[in-house]
Amino acid sequence: MPAFHKVIRYKLLRSLMKKVINKPQPKPAMFVGPDSSLQLCGTIAHFGVKKILLVTDRPIIELGLHVAAVAKLNSLGVEVCIYDEVKPDPTVSVIEAGIKCLKENQCDAVLAFGGGSSMDSAKVIAMAAGNNLTVPECMGFGKAKLPTLPLFAIPTTAGTGSEATMAAIVSDDETHAKNAVADFKLVPSAAALDPSLMLGLPPHITAATGMDALTHAVESYTGVWSTPETDHYCLAATKLIFENIETAYSDGQNIAAREAMALASYYAGLAFTQAMVGYVHAISHQLGAHYGIAHGVGNAMALPPVMEMLKGAATTELAELAVHVGLGNGDEAPEQLADRFIGRIWELNDKLGIPRQTELIQDKDIPVIVAAAMKEGNGYPVPRFIENSECEALLRGLQSN
Repeated sequence: MPAFHKVIRYKLLRSLMKKVINKPQPKPAMFVGPDSSLQLCGTIAHFGVKKILLVTDRPIIELGLHVAAVAKLNSLGVEVCIYDEVKPDPTVSVIEAGIKCLKENQCDAVLAFGGGSSMDSAKVIAMAAGNNLTVPECMGFGKAKLPTLPLFAIPTTAGTGSEATMAAIVSDDETHAKNAVADFKLVPSAAALDPSLMLGLPPHITAATGMDALTHAVESYTGVWSTPETDHYCLAATKLIFENIETAYSDGQNIAAREAMALASYYAGLAFTQAMVGYVHAISHQLGAHYGIAHGVGNAMALPPVMEMLKGAATTELAELAVHVGLGNGDEAPEQLADRFIGRIWELNDKLGIPRQTELIQDKDIPVIVAAAMKEGNGYPVPRFIENSECEALLRGLQSN
């Protein structure tokens, strides 16, 4: 397809999606603060739930983070079944096994307990079970004709913001290609941001998830679908992350920093579920699919070079972010402020142990990665379209070999 026609096609697609996305967004009822997860359990009981499927992963179970919530639910007459087979970047088969577990135990609700992978899995399980769909039938936008099963979320990381979003990502079992499930019905009814559950997060996970949240905020703010409401959330999230991520990374027991990061993740989630993301995510998804690079790490590595590439089209927005986080004032040249903001992201990555390059990216894979990243990225409301050659140059800049 000629480049001109591709641009027209993408613009028409984005215009159509904007009309859908920019409708009023559902938001979960939120509980925030230490032990807020137990408050959420009380709400679950008020919904009349009799038997709930707790969707999580083995490390959560081994750490015992779920024990207090399960005990609270049991004390309120809610029986808990545990599905703990979630893996990073959950695949179709992992989620199908969760659906089978739910049906065999006749659960009438779903509780996501964990990081983004657990929340994504729980969302699709609740949607598929409520609509009698297979996982592949859930993929795409608006495939749920009926409500999901009652869905609740307790995130144990501060990064994805999935407790606030209408999307989930499912990986193919064989190719590891990532597919989106998007529906307003996927937003949980209620969620808890409980920093006491995040105190034991290792520094590298704190860094990756925190930079994931920052990427959501920055891409939403610089994209062309931003609104005054999403801008409000992006600015708040960015400031909270800049002020707290280094503390959360170096002092994992600092509960105030943990709570601030959880709020930042939630605000960024509210923003990008409407304003969407961009080329950073498109590239990171490919790094994850091809090399198993954690999503937050991939986002963190790609964020500053992508912003450098898009700087000319997003100078004003990057300058506004710089001023908001205290990197300058509005009297300075926007270009200088934008450079300062991007420089601060590079600095954060270095302090948080995020690598600037990786030896995993192979020359032979670059054409395939570029094609897939451009196909995904050009469908987002990005500040400007980039050329394949620009994407290739960026990927080669991430190579260490």
